[in-house]
Parts: sequence; structure tokens; C-alpha cells
Amino acid sequence: MSLIELRGVKKRYIVGEQEILALNGIDLTIEQGEYAAIIGPSGSGKSTLMHLLGCLDTPTDGTMTLDGVDVSKASGNRLSEMRNQKIGFVFQSFNLLPKFNVLQNVELPMVYSSVSASERRQRALEAIERVELQNRVKNTPLQLSGGQMQRVAIARALVNKPKIIFADEPTGNLDSKTGANILQLFRELSQQGSTIVLVTHDNKIAEQTPRRIRIADGLIVDDARDNPLPA
Repeated sequence: MSLIELRGVKKRYIVGEQEILALNGIDLTIEQGEYAAIIGPSGSGKSTLMHLLGCLDTPTDGTMTLDGVDVSKASGNRLSEMRNQKIGFVFQSFNLLPKFNVLQNVELPMVYSSVSASERRQRALEAIERVELQNRVKNTPLQLSGGQMQRVAIARALVNKPKIIFADEPTGNLDSKTGANILQLFRELSQQGSTIVLVTHDNKIAEQTPRRIRIADGLIVDDARDNPLPA
């Protein structure tokens, strides 16, 4: 069973009196353990596609399943549950709480679940160690570099042991050397079994992933794998 499967997915928006067709019939499958990039210019539909894949929205037409669950017409509450249980997000702007330290920021996704305080701390420390920031647990974001803040964001995405991690332009606010370090971390996480999808407009970033899903005008125009999956 595929981790994510989209069939005939369309997404329409109404802006004033105008209808905008952001996605125009997407067929896409993502398997457990894949490391892929969704690439396209501004306005191509890639952000809309990520919103659907990340259960932030539902399609206007077509079907989408995540980990065997049909979420095509899911309610807002159901989508929220799926995000909390199965999805981790990493954003360009880090989205860390400035008054919380590293440990508290990483614990945050578990606060809204039934995880005990002791288990929250243990899982957060394990995630922080995976991104090699164990010596920074008491620092606040203002005491960290951009690359360190993005590592905190990645640890936070990992802490609930999600089925898939979506990273939206994760190196956009970083210098080239720090960005390369973050991409290396994603490669390492992928090699450890994490399913990761990067969303980017940058061909150089996309070229570093084994699979590149190119989108233009709301359609997938190319889907290339370095090592095709066996039939």
C-alpha cells in the first residue's frame, strides 16, 4: 500500500468573481521511505499540492488517501488529527516560539496529545540528539544561528514519529553552506527510513533528491527517479 495516493485531484479557488484552477488533475503516489522534491515556479501549483498532501486542505475533485485513510472529504478536525499523528512540517521561516527554549519548542507537538510530561521530554531529547543539538536544549531561538533554528524545526517535525515530513523551502532563509548542511541532514534522515518531501523552486536543491516531481500550470509535467522503484 502506498503511503500517499492522489487520483484525479483538482483544486479550485474563487477569488472575487474569478475561478482559479490551481491543480488540474493530479495523479501521484508516494511510497514509504521515499525522498522526493516537488519543484516548480511561483504560481505552478506546488504550494497548493503541498497543502493537500499535508492535510492542510482537501481537493475540490478527485481522491486522496494517506496511510490507507481516505482524506478527500475529511472535516477540519479529522485533518488536524491526521496532521498531528502522521505528518511533520519544516518551514522556511522556522516557526519557533521565541520565548521557548529548544526543548520546549520540540516538545510542543506532543502537548496536544496524551503523551505524559516525562515521555514528552524523553522523545524531545531523542529528536534533538538526532539533529545534533543536545548541547543547546536550554537556548532560545534568539541564541541560535539560522541553521541551528532549522535543526530545531526538523527535530520538532520528527518528535511525533510522523509517517512523512514536508519541508517547504527549508533552506530559503539560510546561506549556501548552512543550507547544504541542512540538506545533508535530510539525506541522513532519509537513509534512516524517514519519508521526506521537499517543496522548492530551486533546481539545484531538487537535484539532490532521488525523485523530482515537476509541476507547472497545475499539472505534473515530469516525475523522474534516479533509481526507479521495482514494479
